[in-house]
Amino acid sequence: MSGHDAMVSGNGRARKAALPWPLAVGGLLVGLHIVVALLTLVWTPYGVGDMAGGRLEAPSLAHWAGTDRLGRDLMTQIMIGSRIALLVGCGAVALGALIGVTIGILAAFATRTLDDVLAAALDILIAFPTLLLAMLIVASSDGASLGTAILAIGIAGSAIVARLTRILAKRVLAMDYITAARVAGTGWPGIARIHVLPNIWPTLIVNFALQFGLAVIAEASLSYLGLGAPPPNASWGRLLQEAQASVYTAPFGAIAPGIALVSLVIGLNLFADGLRDAADPTRRRSR
Repeated sequence: MSGHDAMVSGNGRARKAALPWPLAVGGLLVGLHIVVALLTLVWTPYGVGDMAGGRLEAPSLAHWAGTDRLGRDLMTQIMIGSRIALLVGCGAVALGALIGVTIGILAAFATRTLDDVLAAALDILIAFPTLLLAMLIVASSDGASLGTAILAIGIAGSAIVARLTRILAKRVLAMDYITAARVAGTGWPGIARIHVLPNIWPTLIVNFALQFGLAVIAEASLSYLGLGAPPPNASWGRLLQEAQASVYTAPFGAIAPGIALVSLVIGLNLFADGLRDAADPTRRRSR
C-alpha cells in the first residue's frame, strides 16, 4: 500500500471513529449537570435553607449567582436543582419506559380488535396535554411531592413510548424470520425477548433521551405552579416562580436557573440527536 493510500485509509477510519458533534456537545452538557448533581451529595457552597446573605444580592465572590428574596444562596439551590431535575427525569423515564414498552409489546401481539382499541386509547392519551394530565394526577393525589411528580410525569409520557413501541414491534413481526420462529414453535414471549426487543431498542433509547428532556421541562412547570417537589427541595421551576416578583429589580434570580434549565434540555436534545446520527450514519452524511 502506498503512503497516499495509507493516509486516505487512515483519514477514512478517523472520520468513521469521530463522534457526531451533537452527541459530543450534548454529552458534555448532560455530563456537567451529572457531575454537579453528584457533587451536591457531598458539598454545596451553603446549606439549602441557610440565610447566607442579604435579600436579592447581586452575584459576587461570596454568592456566585446572587441571593434570593429570603437571602438564600442561589448557586446552592441551582446546584441542588440539577439533582432534582435528573432524579425526576430518570424516575419518570424509567416508569414511562416500563409501562409504555409493556403496553406497546402487548398491543403488537394482540388480536386485531384489541390492538385497535389500545391504539385508539393511546391516541387519546397522546392528544391530551402531558402537563395537564400530570397536573390532574398530582391534584388527585395526597399532595405535591417528588414521588408524585415522578409518577405523574412517567404515566403522562408512557403513551408516547407505548405507541412507538407498538409501531416498531409490528414492523419486526412482519419479517420472515419471525414467521420461521413461530413455525419452530417459539411462543410470543420468546419472540418478544429474542427478536423484537433487541431490534427496537436502539430507536427506543433515542426516544428515552427525548422523553428525559420533556420530563425535566414538565417537572419545572409543575414546580412553577406549586405542584412539584415542595421545599426544602430546590427546583428550578420554583426558583423561577419566586424570582418572578423581582425580575426587573433582580433579574439574575430568573436568569441563573433559566440558564441551568435550558442548558440541560438542550444537552439532552443534542444527545438524542447524536444518538440518532450514530445509529444511522446515512442521516449524518445527508446533512
